[in-house]
Amino acid sequence: MTIETMTSLQRVLTTLGHKEPDRVPFFLLLTMHGAKELNMTIREYFSKAENVAEGQVRMRKKYGHDCLYSFFYAPVEVEAWGGSVIYSDEGPPNSGEPVIGSFADIKTLRVPDIGQSPSLAKVLEATRILKETVKDEAPIIGVVMSPFSLPVMQMGFSQYFDLMFAEPALFERLMAMNEEFCVNWANAQLKAGATAICYFDPVSSSTITPRDLYLKTGYEVTKRTLARINGPTATHLASGNCLPVVADIANTGTAVIGVSCNEDLMAIKAACRGKLTVLGNLNGIEMRRWTPEQAENEVKSAIQQAAAGGGFILSDNHGEIPWQVPEDVLMAISQAVHKWGRYRTK
Repeated sequence: MTIETMTSLQRVLTTLGHKEPDRVPFFLLLTMHGAKELNMTIREYFSKAENVAEGQVRMRKKYGHDCLYSFFYAPVEVEAWGGSVIYSDEGPPNSGEPVIGSFADIKTLRVPDIGQSPSLAKVLEATRILKETVKDEAPIIGVVMSPFSLPVMQMGFSQYFDLMFAEPALFERLMAMNEEFCVNWANAQLKAGATAICYFDPVSSSTITPRDLYLKTGYEVTKRTLARINGPTATHLASGNCLPVVADIANTGTAVIGVSCNEDLMAIKAACRGKLTVLGNLNGIEMRRWTPEQAENEVKSAIQQAAAGGGFILSDNHGEIPWQVPEDVLMAISQAVHKWGRYRTK
């Protein structure tokens, strides 16, 4: 049996430097599965920072993946803006009624104080606990919603696109407030112990926004925002396509790109080589129905397509593995990485 020679953090840093570590690093971005580990409902699990920290530590011990994920759920930020959260028994918490009911509301909107938000305080406390536990052995991945994508939860998809086209001045005002919030929230997580920030930006994907519009909007927002975040970032398009904008995303200052299962992984790796580390791209939806044998084949295929030369972290394609994915499939993914992901020593 080959003995691993690197810690998880060393492994990830090596691949981020576009060099080959001892094996392919892999991130199981599990948010809700910790509730199963602790025999809790999803709502109970997210009610205390200690639960999430314990769940993350237990899952990493079980599956042997290379990160801890301090992410609770997407609308944790909406709560900070005064919105509500709808809980589900078998899925991630979702946003309630939009906090922006009309364009006029943007004129009176104020940036939340990170320190005054109970929902954000729980995430920061979980991050601190994880840092005390893992120290520098493994990276802790914090999460922010991009200023350009957050309005989908703040006001709804349709109204947001109406704003973008019909009210450019109010759009810019909302971006300025969201940028301030995003930077403050990211830096608070880094201060609490996060190693890096995953910048979720699905609206910037070419699945949703044409490149010419992206270059005028999300691209400029991202450049301004990432420049003010005091640590490394990974841009995740949350299942969205990236190939048409890979070169542009590389120019924003991010180190990693989370990519879709709907695109050619070899083509993505070629486009990113030397510029961005590729994170992906196992199909989280199909994963619910995989057998352990299928899981191994999918892992093997991804490694064969993208692992050479470093610059690759195996993960799901969305940034959150569904609640319905069974334990034996997660274990099969882990075992397959350890079986097929070894780099040959020079």
